Amino acid sequence: MESATSSVDAVTADFKNQSLSAEGNGAGKTGGLRLEDLNWDNSFVKILPGDPRSDPLPRQVYHACYTKVSPSAEVENPQLVAWSESVARLLDLELEEFERPDFPLYFSGASLMAGSVPYAQNYGGHQFGSWAGQLGDGRAITLGEVLNSKSERWELQLKGAGKTPYSRFADGLAVLRSSVREFLCSEAMHHLGIPTTRALSLVTTGKFVTRDMFYDGNPKDEPGAIVCRVAPSFLRFGSYQLHASRGKEDLEIVRALADYAIKHNFPHIENMTQSESLSFTTGEDEDSVVDLTANKYAAWAVEISERSASLFARWQGVGFTHGVLNTDNMSILGLTIDYGPFGFLDAFDPSFTPNTTDLPGRRYCFANQPDVGLWNIAQFGAALSAAGLINEKEANYAMERYGTKFMDEYQAIMTRKLGIPKYNKQLIGKLLNNMAVDKVDYTNFFRTLSNLKADPNLPEDELLVPLKSVLLDIGKERKEAWTTWVQSYIQELAASGISDEERKVQMNSVNPKYILRNYLCQTAIDAAEVGDYSEVRRLLKLVERPYDEQPGMEKYARLPPAWAYRPGVCMLSCSS
Repeated sequence: MESATSSVDAVTADFKNQSLSAEGNGAGKTGGLRLEDLNWDNSFVKILPGDPRSDPLPRQVYHACYTKVSPSAEVENPQLVAWSESVARLLDLELEEFERPDFPLYFSGASLMAGSVPYAQNYGGHQFGSWAGQLGDGRAITLGEVLNSKSERWELQLKGAGKTPYSRFADGLAVLRSSVREFLCSEAMHHLGIPTTRALSLVTTGKFVTRDMFYDGNPKDEPGAIVCRVAPSFLRFGSYQLHASRGKEDLEIVRALADYAIKHNFPHIENMTQSESLSFTTGEDEDSVVDLTANKYAAWAVEISERSASLFARWQGVGFTHGVLNTDNMSILGLTIDYGPFGFLDAFDPSFTPNTTDLPGRRYCFANQPDVGLWNIAQFGAALSAAGLINEKEANYAMERYGTKFMDEYQAIMTRKLGIPKYNKQLIGKLLNNMAVDKVDYTNFFRTLSNLKADPNLPEDELLVPLKSVLLDIGKERKEAWTTWVQSYIQELAASGISDEERKVQMNSVNPKYILRNYLCQTAIDAAEVGDYSEVRRLLKLVERPYDEQPGMEKYARLPPAWAYRPGVCMLSCSS
């Protein structure tokens, strides 16, 4: 068997040939920390109640927020596939640390870093609208929290690191296929400007994992892998729901978890004073006033609601469909979390779902996401209410704020995408209807739209010329519909007084040229599964600059080829 050291050295030599940073830092000493110097804090396990047991035997874990459990995934010659330099900088990590032969051992969980106190979090959740009880980290193990030089707290978590008490009947492992997707999409979303958990590294385990991808009785062995996910916190709505559902003494755990989150992730709420007078009227009578300075938990719930609304609006703006919007996949920080069968829209289809498990009812399809977000907020509010942290009036106000925030953000996003001076419901509604009828590519259309000239005197037969590359195979009737829309659009543009050149720059700064289409992921996965990681790294560099033209990379903006519509590429299952 080839030694871990020799194989890591080979990968390191390959990495050295890459330009080390899309953000301007070169290779060499950057004044960062070595792994041994990371400042571990581990407040979660210090402050909150834990499981008295530390074995991974599947079981119901009561009166505890976590179980201390170490990574147990078998590894054999683990290799570093890719890493994110911008995440390394969040941790103050020296970039040369990625070249260490033992780096893959630490980030596959085969070796533990000094100061790390690993654990799996205990939480529950609603899955597809039904209460599922205890769920928890079934294949993710948190290594601990690192404080950087700015006193920012970053939780490091290994996904696919082995069994925990929350694994139920599963093996606690992850395959390279799903790990490549999670690693790349975490970073792609960040660079699109969308709040998300991040990904530091992607490591292969050197072992195979058996998966029945289509649940059709034909399992196969796939390469195993582990992603190191990074976030200020991985607390979810379900973290609070589980303890609220168990009642009695566990209701105090809901309060303790809320206090913990406010102190560490929402300190401005802890510091609110009555003088800030955050009072709002929700009805006609005196009892309808909600004073957020009088109850920090109400202020906290409202902020979580607004962060979630803002996140969902941004998803709709770039055409992102999460696929599994269960309450255990809702971050209290308003982050995109848990990348499973996600997908970006290709042809605009409001009913698109990338999740085969979601097909019968399409609960989590693109168009439904904002409403599902509100439903999830209601469940979160119910958990806080059950614990006596907020009252019904405050819970209802949090939901009201979700709706208002979502519409404000969504309208602003769509206005910027079209480059128009103010929101025009009729213009945008007609556009989306046209796009759905003609199955127009969502990303390429908005990028191409910036080429239109705001000239009301253009001959009618020239209006659609700038959109020729995105309006494919449309007949006479549809051309007339599009011509009518473009005429209305040009009138709106002409009224803005902004030059075509200035508007193009503004529109291109919010309409990406490159998104992480599922077929691009699959191409990188196919190569990685036979040991070629170059396409994973190339895609990472691509998605770090989604709004730039990137000459020479144009093929990555092409429409999906025919093979991309096969099962397992355009759609996946929940456990893929």
